Amino acid sequence: MNLLQRIANWAADNRDGNSADKSAADAAKLNRKESYKAQRKNYRREKKRVASELMNSLQDPAVIVLADWLKVRGTLKSWTKLWCVLKPGLLLIYKSQKTKSSHWVGTVMLTSCQVIERPSKKDGFCFKLFHPLDQPIWAPRGPDKETIGAVVQPLPTAYLIFRAPSQAAGKCWMDALELSLRCSALLLRSNSTNTPSSNYAEEPLPVSDETQWSEADYEKHFNDHDLDADSQNEAPNAAMSGLESDSESEPAHEDDVAEQIPCEETTYVPFQEEEFGEQGEQVEELAEENKSLIWCIVKQVRPGMDLSKVVLPTFILEPRSFLDKLSDSYYHADLLSRAVHEDDAYTRMKFIVQWYLSGFYKKPKGLKKPYNPILGETFRCYWQHPNGSRTFYIAEQVSHHPPVSAFYVTNREDGFSISCSILAKSKFYGNSTSAVLEGMATMTLLPRGEIYTATTPYAHCKGILMGTLSMELGGKINIECENTGYKTELEFKLKPFLGGSDTINVVVGKIKLGKETLATINGHWDKELRLKDLKTGEESVLLKVDAEMRSKRLIRHVVPLEKQLPTESQRLWSLVSDAIAREDQVAATEQKTVLEENQRAAAKSRLQNDQPHVPALFELNAYGEWIYKYADLRPWDVRNDVRQYECDYKVLTETRNKTVPIVLSTELMRSNIDPGAHSTRRLPSDTTNVSKTKNKPVDSDSSPSPQGAVKRGSNTSAIRQLALAIDQMNATLANHSKQLNDITNRLERIQFAPNLRNGSINSNDLIGGGVSISTVVKSIFYALIGLTFSVILRWFFK
Repeated sequence: MNLLQRIANWAADNRDGNSADKSAADAAKLNRKESYKAQRKNYRREKKRVASELMNSLQDPAVIVLADWLKVRGTLKSWTKLWCVLKPGLLLIYKSQKTKSSHWVGTVMLTSCQVIERPSKKDGFCFKLFHPLDQPIWAPRGPDKETIGAVVQPLPTAYLIFRAPSQAAGKCWMDALELSLRCSALLLRSNSTNTPSSNYAEEPLPVSDETQWSEADYEKHFNDHDLDADSQNEAPNAAMSGLESDSESEPAHEDDVAEQIPCEETTYVPFQEEEFGEQGEQVEELAEENKSLIWCIVKQVRPGMDLSKVVLPTFILEPRSFLDKLSDSYYHADLLSRAVHEDDAYTRMKFIVQWYLSGFYKKPKGLKKPYNPILGETFRCYWQHPNGSRTFYIAEQVSHHPPVSAFYVTNREDGFSISCSILAKSKFYGNSTSAVLEGMATMTLLPRGEIYTATTPYAHCKGILMGTLSMELGGKINIECENTGYKTELEFKLKPFLGGSDTINVVVGKIKLGKETLATINGHWDKELRLKDLKTGEESVLLKVDAEMRSKRLIRHVVPLEKQLPTESQRLWSLVSDAIAREDQVAATEQKTVLEENQRAAAKSRLQNDQPHVPALFELNAYGEWIYKYADLRPWDVRNDVRQYECDYKVLTETRNKTVPIVLSTELMRSNIDPGAHSTRRLPSDTTNVSKTKNKPVDSDSSPSPQGAVKRGSNTSAIRQLALAIDQMNATLANHSKQLNDITNRLERIQFAPNLRNGSINSNDLIGGGVSISTVVKSIFYALIGLTFSVILRWFFK
């Protein structure tokens, strides 16, 4: 009985112990669950706090380590003055001191960057911020979630090179950057009463005369000692090229002094003496004495000959220069202004096509040819828009053999700019001749960053030996914008042999987006052109040449003849034009001969002295294009820019505040058109310069500084290894490109090779091993038809 009692007691105790252990385990499990929930809650709260703290530090103007103006070197090796704001772990770059979203250029993530002093021969202090593994250093968004930065010259992706105005300011930036790199979580607040360059880290800097500069002193230093001396911006030959030369020379003191002299704005007067020919075919009835001169010229030429060296008689000349005639396309430049402000890309293309076609309907009475410009000849004018803006036109004859004319058109206030160089060629075909204008105009819509390219039709003149002397336009042209994908194809059709008046000056075309045709164009370029939308079927008038349209032509302003330079077109050809106006062909020929002889004598003198002609306004870039030296492709700043004006052939901008202009060259426009063609610009400039200057000192990161380069966070061997790896990569890409070209050539040979499958071509059917008998028979048949047709024509016109 006692045994049973003890067993019962033990079982009860065991149940009580198990229940107690179970309750304790349940309590521990509950505590862990609650602890996990609390941890997750604390994790989310801490994450929000860190994100909020970072956003506050980004948006709070008081959380600044250092802020000041610095010169930043772009991928085109030109320097741009930008406002740099250093925050913990971040470097914000703006185009102006107003740190707004529209002025934001980019944000640099400093967590993976290194900073090192960069030796330089120029004034100031140069340092480089880079990623050791050549990775991008830019953040994808800005402080206010911006995704698209302000328009400045392109900046490198894996590094940035800065230039401070003085040694002290540069050392201050170096220390501040290292502090921000090491203490990215530390929020430093600056005192608004102190200058930006002295607000840093509550740690007093060594005080000297240099470190006590104010912001005005730094601004004065930038203006007095322009740090763009690398590119010699004051020199005439590199004034606005946007390129920096690695082999630097002493600054041109005479040019610096000349730059300080205020430039006087050029005086212009309205010019409204315009002549319009009749609509339809452009013909000329020659007098009997002039026909004999034509025959004398025909005896000197042969079919296929270039007529650029042939001296033409004055009775077929239009009394103005070819540089002047090229400006006929801009009497309706207000259409480009409307295109800039249009939000729809398709509508922008329609406005641009309308403007392009509006430049052809003005033609002289009869068949006339403008003067061939003299080498070094210049022309300038502008058109006044209804809103008060001006479209400036600057042109120069940059070459005589071959004849190349370059011009530049700008209206920054309305937001467009055009650059073009044209090579004029002419061919003689017996009874006809053609004048071909080789070249491509590049138009930029500045606020949108869109670039349009367009070509020019050729002029065809027929009836030289028999028939009526007439001229018309022909050929296919393209207007294309790779930024939007829109393209317009136009064809100027020549009058067929049996065509009537309706077949004269016909233009057909289509507007495409990719491979899809959106609209068609049909009509006459001197009467009316209609556009048909293929999606809706609606048809509208694209261009109608009538009195109303002529009344909307902008008024052109030119420099008075007495104030023109001796090389300007109107003054240079004034005696010839006056003789033509008096219908004194003898005097016109004599004056024209004097100009041509002077040009030949000048060319002979330059050849003897080995002094090639250097254009005054244009220069060749790396791609063989003539670009305007003083081109300014900045979008219009309504807060700072007042108006554009011209002085000594320089189109300048009057501003409310003194600023340093950011000049964008044509190379930048080409990089937007064909980014793949110039991918080598994305490589670090320091490594690309190594192969160019092996036998001379190079301003590179690996070379020692005169004061001794301070190595911070990296070593020289790593940079050399990166340069070597990039050189090997370039060699590999060049080898692959060569192999790809070989494969392409083989494929082309295979494509055009004769089809020998199934023995379709018998070697016995070939003459000389390559031409079939059927081909010879067809050729003889067509030759007989052509000979018969030519005999009939000669009999018909006899």
